[in-house]
Amino acid sequence: MASTLFSCQEVSEIRPNNPKRDNQEPRVNGRIRIPEVRLVDEEGNQVGVVATAVAMDMARERGLDLVEVSPNARPPVCRIMDFGKYKYELSKKAKIARQKQKLHQVSVKEVQFRPKTDEHDYRFKVRNILKFLGHRDKVKVVLRFRGREMSHMEFGMKTLERVLEDLEGLAIVEQRPKQEGRNVVMILSPGPGIDKLVDGQKAEETTDDNE
Repeated sequence: MASTLFSCQEVSEIRPNNPKRDNQEPRVNGRIRIPEVRLVDEEGNQVGVVATAVAMDMARERGLDLVEVSPNARPPVCRIMDFGKYKYELSKKAKIARQKQKLHQVSVKEVQFRPKTDEHDYRFKVRNILKFLGHRDKVKVVLRFRGREMSHMEFGMKTLERVLEDLEGLAIVEQRPKQEGRNVVMILSPGPGIDKLVDGQKAEETTDDNE
């Protein structure tokens, strides 16, 4: 039988001192078992390297917690703080970050027209396009043809031309009208004038509420 390359003692010595924990939450109070830590007090002042037991006593006297904030430092950096409040602030920051990320996620909304879309329906769909652009979304405008309408596509194209005229300055044509099977598709993105339009609408709503 081949001999082992390392003895049990040697294997324990080459294991990392700080194996990755499944729980990424920082060590707090009694879970900090290293003999010494570099301590920062609740005011952010550097106390220096002290025995962990002394650091825990200092935190306890203040009615606070000892939290390991930099476990990979040598010695690890610990701070005296209110851990419950710290967790709440982290959760609050994470929530704000998620909301900001969501705001910056651009989605593509679809609005469909027919070659013979009536006036009322046309106005309703254009308002929807403006609403989506105002939310900083892109809009996929789809012109659907059926049967014999395919032989007179130029009449349907006038609908798209009218959409572009009505949205001049409010939308940017990201993709010119392009035939895809029985449909003609164009992609619009928010134009330079859309923010001003949205701000004006909000101002009108505020005025109406105050009257």
